[in-house]
Amino acid sequence: MASSSGSKMDSGPARSLSRRMTRAQSVMVDLPNEDSSTVDSELVPSSLAAIAPILRVANEVEKENPRVAYLCRFHAFEKTHKMDPHSSGRGVRQFKTYLLHRLEKEEEETRPQLARNDPKEIQLYYQQFYEKHIQEAEYTKRPEEMAKIYQMASVLYDVVTTVVPSENIDKQTKTYAKEVERRQAQSQHYNILPLFATGVKPAIMELPEIKAALQAIRSVENLPMPRIHPETHVQDETSERPVERVRSVTDILEWLSSVFGFQKGNVANQREHLILLLANIDIRHRHLEDYTELDMATVVELSDKIFKNYRSWCHYLRCKQNIKVPQGADKQQLLLIYIALYLLIWGEASNIRFMPECLCYIFHQMANEVYGILFSNVHPVSGDPYQTAVRDDEAFLRGVITPIYQVLRKEVRRNKGGKASHARWRNYDDLNEYFWSEKCFRLAWPLDQKADFFVRSDDFQPPNERANHGTTGKQKPKTNFVEVRTFWHLYRSFDRMWIFFILALQAMIIIAWSPDGTILAIFDEDVFRDVLSIFITYAFLNFIRATLDIILSLNAWRSMRFSQILRYILKFVVAAAWAVVLPIGYSSLIQNPTGVLRIFHSWGQDWRSASFYYYAVAIFMIPNVLAAILFCVPYIRRTMERSSLLPITILMWWAQPKLYVGRGMHEDMFSLLKYTQFWIMLLISKLAFSYYVEIMPLVGPTKAIMQMRVYNYEWHEFFPRLKDNLGVIVAIWAPIVLVYFMDAQIWYAIFSTLFGGIYGAFSHLGEIRTLGMLRSRFDAVPSAFSQYLLPSSKSEGSKRRDQDESMERRNIAYFSQVWNEFIRTMRMEDLISNRDRDLLLVPYSSSDVTVIQWPPFLLASKIPIALDMAKDFKGKDDDELFRKIRSDPYMHSAVIECYETLRDIIYGLLEDEIDRMVVREIYYEVDICLQQRRFLTEFRMSGLPILSQRLERFLSLLQTDYDDEEIYKSLIINVLQDIMEIIIEDVMMNGHEIYERTNIHLRDSQSNKREQRFEKINIRLMLNKSWIEKVVRLHLLLTVKESAINVPSNLEARRRITFFANSLFMNMPSAPKVRKMLSFSVLTPYYKEDVMYSTEELNRENEDGISTLFYLQKIYPDEWTNFLDRINDEKNEYSDKDKLEQERMWVSFRGQTLARTVRGMMYYRQALELQYFLEFAGDSVFYGGYRTMELPEEEQRAFSDRAQALADLKFTYVVSCQVYGAQKKSTDNRDRSCYTNILNLMLTYPSLRVAYIDEREETVNDKPQKCYYSVLVKGGDKLDEEIYRIKLPGPPTEIGEGKPENQNHAIIFTRGEALQTIDMNQDNYFEEAFKMRNVLEEFQKRRGGPRRPTILGLREHIFTGSVSSLAWFMSNQETSFVTIGQRVLANPLRVRFHYGHPDIFDRLFHITRGGISKASRVINLSEDVFAGYNSTLRGGYVTHHEYIQVGKGRDVGMNQISLFEAKVANGNGEQTLSRDVYRLGRRFDFYRMLSFYFTTVGFYFSSMLTVLTVYVFLYGRLYMVMSGLEREILQSPSIHQSKALEEALASQSVFQLGLLLVLPMVMEIGLEKGFRSALGDFIIMQLQLASVFFTFQLGTKAHFFGRTILHGGSKYRATGRGFVVFHAKFGDNYRLYSRSHFVKGLELLMLLILYEVYGESYRSSKLYLFITFSMWFLVASWLFAPFIFNPSGFDWQKTVDDWADWKRWMGNRGGIGIPPDKSWESWWDEEHEHLKHTNIRGRVLEILLACRFFLYQYGIVYHLDISHHSKNLLVYGLSWVVMLTVLLVLKMVSMGRRRFGTDFQLMFRILKALLFLGFMSVMTVLFVVCGLTISDLFAATLAFLPTGWAILLLGQVSRPLLRRLGVWESVKELGRAYDYIMGVLLFMPIAILSWFPFVLEFQTRLLFNQAFSRGLQISMILAGRKDKNEEKKDPTRSRAPY
Repeated sequence: MASSSGSKMDSGPARSLSRRMTRAQSVMVDLPNEDSSTVDSELVPSSLAAIAPILRVANEVEKENPRVAYLCRFHAFEKTHKMDPHSSGRGVRQFKTYLLHRLEKEEEETRPQLARNDPKEIQLYYQQFYEKHIQEAEYTKRPEEMAKIYQMASVLYDVVTTVVPSENIDKQTKTYAKEVERRQAQSQHYNILPLFATGVKPAIMELPEIKAALQAIRSVENLPMPRIHPETHVQDETSERPVERVRSVTDILEWLSSVFGFQKGNVANQREHLILLLANIDIRHRHLEDYTELDMATVVELSDKIFKNYRSWCHYLRCKQNIKVPQGADKQQLLLIYIALYLLIWGEASNIRFMPECLCYIFHQMANEVYGILFSNVHPVSGDPYQTAVRDDEAFLRGVITPIYQVLRKEVRRNKGGKASHARWRNYDDLNEYFWSEKCFRLAWPLDQKADFFVRSDDFQPPNERANHGTTGKQKPKTNFVEVRTFWHLYRSFDRMWIFFILALQAMIIIAWSPDGTILAIFDEDVFRDVLSIFITYAFLNFIRATLDIILSLNAWRSMRFSQILRYILKFVVAAAWAVVLPIGYSSLIQNPTGVLRIFHSWGQDWRSASFYYYAVAIFMIPNVLAAILFCVPYIRRTMERSSLLPITILMWWAQPKLYVGRGMHEDMFSLLKYTQFWIMLLISKLAFSYYVEIMPLVGPTKAIMQMRVYNYEWHEFFPRLKDNLGVIVAIWAPIVLVYFMDAQIWYAIFSTLFGGIYGAFSHLGEIRTLGMLRSRFDAVPSAFSQYLLPSSKSEGSKRRDQDESMERRNIAYFSQVWNEFIRTMRMEDLISNRDRDLLLVPYSSSDVTVIQWPPFLLASKIPIALDMAKDFKGKDDDELFRKIRSDPYMHSAVIECYETLRDIIYGLLEDEIDRMVVREIYYEVDICLQQRRFLTEFRMSGLPILSQRLERFLSLLQTDYDDEEIYKSLIINVLQDIMEIIIEDVMMNGHEIYERTNIHLRDSQSNKREQRFEKINIRLMLNKSWIEKVVRLHLLLTVKESAINVPSNLEARRRITFFANSLFMNMPSAPKVRKMLSFSVLTPYYKEDVMYSTEELNRENEDGISTLFYLQKIYPDEWTNFLDRINDEKNEYSDKDKLEQERMWVSFRGQTLARTVRGMMYYRQALELQYFLEFAGDSVFYGGYRTMELPEEEQRAFSDRAQALADLKFTYVVSCQVYGAQKKSTDNRDRSCYTNILNLMLTYPSLRVAYIDEREETVNDKPQKCYYSVLVKGGDKLDEEIYRIKLPGPPTEIGEGKPENQNHAIIFTRGEALQTIDMNQDNYFEEAFKMRNVLEEFQKRRGGPRRPTILGLREHIFTGSVSSLAWFMSNQETSFVTIGQRVLANPLRVRFHYGHPDIFDRLFHITRGGISKASRVINLSEDVFAGYNSTLRGGYVTHHEYIQVGKGRDVGMNQISLFEAKVANGNGEQTLSRDVYRLGRRFDFYRMLSFYFTTVGFYFSSMLTVLTVYVFLYGRLYMVMSGLEREILQSPSIHQSKALEEALASQSVFQLGLLLVLPMVMEIGLEKGFRSALGDFIIMQLQLASVFFTFQLGTKAHFFGRTILHGGSKYRATGRGFVVFHAKFGDNYRLYSRSHFVKGLELLMLLILYEVYGESYRSSKLYLFITFSMWFLVASWLFAPFIFNPSGFDWQKTVDDWADWKRWMGNRGGIGIPPDKSWESWWDEEHEHLKHTNIRGRVLEILLACRFFLYQYGIVYHLDISHHSKNLLVYGLSWVVMLTVLLVLKMVSMGRRRFGTDFQLMFRILKALLFLGFMSVMTVLFVVCGLTISDLFAATLAFLPTGWAILLLGQVSRPLLRRLGVWESVKELGRAYDYIMGVLLFMPIAILSWFPFVLEFQTRLLFNQAFSRGLQISMILAGRKDKNEEKKDPTRSRAPY
């Protein structure tokens, strides 16, 4: 064993250690598909991270010198032992054992190669390494290579010092080592800019904008240099006195780091960030190509963007900003220092980045300190001198960020994993809003750790302490707002809407109630007087709002300003006063009746004679009048809200509370007029419909019912003398009122459809939607492309008018570059075949022919048609024939091109000059004949068909590969001679004259012989690529028939081509040059989803024997065929291993994988490089293609480097792989596969960056402690290379929701001025990536007054629609939302927010305002939409653009979709409680507030009202039927004869108009595909039971939205994004839908049955079916949709297996650690988990709702035959006796089974026998004596089952009490019994239908209809299964025809 001097390793203990750890090596094994040499370096325990580079070097040098690799590992082992001598770190002992075993093995196997001993060996190798790789390398190697080489050299020298005693190291080695040490500091791994790297300088560093930015930040000469104070130690007399040193700094960021103690990784990251920002902004201000200094305007622009929020914060708090620039100071340098300071703070702030005003406070204090250091000597407060001493790298993290982070962490612990009430803990918003008040300055600077912000008197109680210990002290108050779980938030946030609807309803009822009943009745004095009562209602509603403001904000009062509290109290007092004054005034109005006319006549009379009520109303309405006036002048309102003037502040204080956000959100006048018009039209339609359809028909029956007197009740009536039959009135009107409040959502769907369709049409959407439309407009596509997608100047615009022909050629030349790349990418994606590709490509150069060369698919069949036309032409007039040809421009172009191309091909092929002369003479003759118009007289058209055949043969031969050159040459010569003979003899009239003219030039008489002509050809011309392209194209023009009209055949390829062409005619900004475009980044959060599918996953079969690969082959048969053609093409030279890898990629690119997303996003870079080529190449694009550009090697390399430099400058892609570090070290196969695939992605795409959170164990005070880092890595040679590492104050994902925290930690590594958020289930397309710079220009456009957009919304294409019918439904639904839905939201409604994924953020705006999402636990579950809310509240706004699209995957299976809908409904429930929704609802103007409500939480509340309407209607009917009121009313002659009640009740069926909610979907399909297609799709969707699916999802929305608001329980639900080709078990469906759908469906079913059995409402009326049909449909959908849409749901064998599985699950006992899918008890506990943590309001409401089930028993028992029509209350009491007796008997049986079932079997049997005999005796007595009937038994079942369910619900709510009473287990058993009953009821229809095979066939057709149309047929699947079975029997058969 090698050893080092002075510290020789003690091998004894180590060897004994290795003997003890016999299984340790298993940590390093079983890792498939990996290079074992790299395993050890990547599996280093986190506490030993420092040795990973050593092991990497060992792996690198192992092949070259195994002994040196052994010495490196030996050094690593020694270092490991020193770092952790006791092996206390996690995994250290196992790793040491593994390493020791390997060293023992290698010690014996390896020997020195360069010397006789190890010390000499390592020194010689080190010297060789230096001489080989370092000397002169900086002039030949790239910076990345040099960084790696220097790192390896450093490690090797460390090994030298370990192995060789220091005094024995030779001089040469030390010299080399010093040189390496000197250079290594300048050679580091870098991200984009190699600022400190040696080697060949990259092109990006030569850009003048980079040089200017770098020079600006390196201007530090005049800064006071920080001083390094010596450490003070006890010194002896002889020691020298320590000297204070000055630390040298290279730039302003390093200077700031020295002053404040920022981390090196943060400084390096923000240095590059700042340089790139400055460079990109600066180049847009320049017109010069080369310059040296940064423009001052650049720095000012950047500072304005970054400090806009800070300045606004200072203005709000009325404090002076600390961005001070004294007179005479270097303004540019000072502003750069402030900018750098803010970026450094932001870059290290970790979770505090979600608190933008907290960052403002930190910056405010630190900027003041900077100013003091630069321009002052002493602190103005303390009087102490400013210190410029150097601080350590973690001083800022330790002193500023960590204390605030700890406050966050303590608060989150109070959250109890999302189970605690929001009111009990402070989230991000609460803590950030602390900095909205002057109190924040109490924190002082440096931060006072004893300040109230940091100190908690009620710290969170550890979970292991006893519950009764409690916490002491008061809870810290919320800030400004309290998220209380109550539906009252909907009223509080949108009170103006509810007040409007309630007042409108009151007024309409009053008018309808009048004798006239028309709207003109309002002019009647009595009616008008009654209508005036709405102001009293308004006053009471205002009072409710004021009361809610106080009650719901009580927990925040201690944090509020006194002015806010005073406002709440005064609002309450004033509202209460008006609620008293107005009723009093109205009473006086009744004594002095008047009408509307009398008011006008008496207007000028003495005011004292008028009613007091009018004046009271006038004063009461003054705030509303003022608000209406200000609404009409939004500029004034906006200015007032932002003003700091005291009078205006006081005025606005009363109007709305002073808040930092939500000020000045009012739109410009034009936008205001647009959405106001939208809503006025909508409200008029809605109110008119409500009045004439809902309210008026109900007034007459209501009056009649109120006049009736009912005395004969059919049950015990508690209120028999109730006035006006109030119960009936409520039962009739309640559903109508609910419909009234809900149907505005339907009207919104109608109007948004109309407006969206019109706006889409005006935006040119769908103008090119078919290939036929594309052909008709293709000639205009190149010019549109040049107009929008190419940068243009004014001079070019003027030239275009003068040179139309040349400009058209220029446009086509430029267009062809992009179009051909687009086509090639589709070929590489296997969307099109090779033939399709050839037909779609546009020739690069048109210089060889006189006409424009169009792609062959446009010219398909043109030549054959022209030939037929010429052959059949009977006339002799050339003009007539050519007029026909010219009538089709494409035909004319094809004819001319074929003529000229054939000439060039033949002329180029011939070598003999005489032969060429013959060809020239022929073409000369043709040209002369054409000019002289005698072509038809000199040429025979009948010979053209045979000539065409020979030409086809000739061109085919030219494309054929050959083995024997002579034979091949002779074949070509023969065909060529035939062609020439046909031309001269058969086609030309005087062809023989050609030879005669050529004889003049001949001297040899033998050359006249025809057989000797055309024998000399240049066969080497076949190697000329451009010549062969001509041959291929001419062959296509001659041979392609009508089939090319359908090119391409792939539907996705067609969609992309037509959308791209259509988008060129839409309104988009012109493209800037690449250097002047906005720079941008793409950020993708990733957790543990699929990166790429493994071969095992592709071929894993489901229970039906269908693998994912097989499934995709049948769904995408054409793409699979194209794939096989591509990989089997010999030109591509794929090995078998490559083919398997390509197969994995083919499948992964059709799933929702990270690999697909990364490939798509990397098209941005490819597009940028092509765009640079078009700008760089200029007119040279006429002569070659992007991929075939012919330049000298050096120029080619320079061009490539510059293109990559500009791409790096403008585009960055960061994937935030949160657990990448853990996956790297994991031993789990799936985690290792994910790590390997991510690493491969980095190696494939060198510009891809991966950010992750690294968890390390570090020793602090001799104790292991976990430390967390944000790390950025890139791909190296074989492994990843770390670029930046920034320490975090703690685990970031523990604080907030996972996805936004994952985004937040990585956002510091993004670059640029824009940021696109992309989910990992998205895709992108090359042609769309080309339009990115156009989209980014939208940020530069001003709209809506002075504002610019802050978020650009993009449309999505849902690419998962073809997987199944459900996926198709979701695709259409989602497509309508992301197109027509968001189109209307953005314009005219101006309430589009951020709904996730492809939207592009103004990055600088958002990083200074809290980021691109919100992250507070639970409340921000839908984190994306809060980014839109936050952006709007802070003065931004969101646009929507549809000329670009991004791919998006959606859930494709029933359960996946339901989980997704549940997550979204949960998120909307939480949004309802949030401060963002409250503030937007209160700060928007009235009409914008309506838009906001109905497009966010209002949609979900309306869905809940829809369901609630059914409940209210049916329970109202149940009350009327059971009480006998309905019978009495219908027997009334007036009611019976008029049937008015039936018609009125029919009006409640308006909620069936919910079908209109699909209108946007139909409109969008019609707009983009044609309305015939839309109608067809709609019909097909209905046949595939889309209505069942959408009705089912309605229940999902309603259930989870309501439950979230009542009880909470929101959580992220992982849906999974795989291909759903598996059958979900019955138990899975039951667990998922039991409480959300099945229970409710059975309840409604029971209500409908009782209504049918006991009701007589519509026995002879057709209206009964009309009214209840939708309810029956809803019940059927809720009960059976999961089974209808479950693959193989009616397969008999699966049904049997499902029943066995469900029974096993029902019987299993629960317990700790048993998952819900294994035990009913575990599932039951989890399902009701929300009730454990709900508040008292939730419990009370649950109890009240449960009481509805007692109505069944109360009503039914009085209708039993055994009751003998008795109405005595005793009947109901006796029914309870029966109920309790039944429960008691069941309990006795249960207890008997447990106690006697095993040991006293006989006694248990006797007990059961006695119970059975007793039961039979009682039943006999009841039948014989009491008159019990069979129908009574069924009725009693319907009566007692709901009662038992009510008892169960009450037991669940009262769980803690029942546990103490000891009866909880009985409640649980009752629950099991009910679940068993429900399961059986649901399972019976499934089992019956499973008996019939045709049901399964129908279901399969239903589920996979879309897949059928794409090739997935049952017969093919069965055939495939048979083939697979045969393959298993015959292993020689190939799996895939590679």
